[in-house]
Amino acid sequence: MLLAVLAGTLAGCGTPPELRQPAALPSIGTPGTTPSASAPPTGPATPLTPPAAGPPTTPASDLVAGPCPDGPSVDRVVALLRGPAGVLSRSVAVRAGDGPLCAGDWQYTVLRVTGHEELQVVTRGRPGDLELVTAGTDVCTIEVRVAGPPGIRALACDAVPGAVPGA
Repeated sequence: MLLAVLAGTLAGCGTPPELRQPAALPSIGTPGTTPSASAPPTGPATPLTPPAAGPPTTPASDLVAGPCPDGPSVDRVVALLRGPAGVLSRSVAVRAGDGPLCAGDWQYTVLRVTGHEELQVVTRGRPGDLELVTAGTDVCTIEVRVAGPPGIRALACDAVPGAVPGA
């Protein structure tokens, strides 16, 4: 009895749908013609596959950081650090180091602070609306690694300390 039930259960099984041959696709023909109903299929239909998605494209201005043609100036970066960001006090002497260097709408600047280590600064935005991303001796933060353009990531995360960018 058990064998008869098992045989009846297995008899309803067949090839799973994902392993069956796909049905032939109807012929579309050229515009203005009607597909022939009597034309025999030419073989099994080939499943259509979408084009392979490549990596997202990055604008060339994001790939390498270079001198900022439209600012911001070093003075603007220092003003941001002394002002709303509160990173630098007004009494500390600051000299320009490297930059600002731009990639996309992000900037990387190195400042020489008297009596302290060099201060790396990552900002973004337009010169008149500059936003501090991070500042310190190690600016390779998660935000820089994830959201920063490749040119800024290279400077903030991959640069050898003391090396001059672009040299």
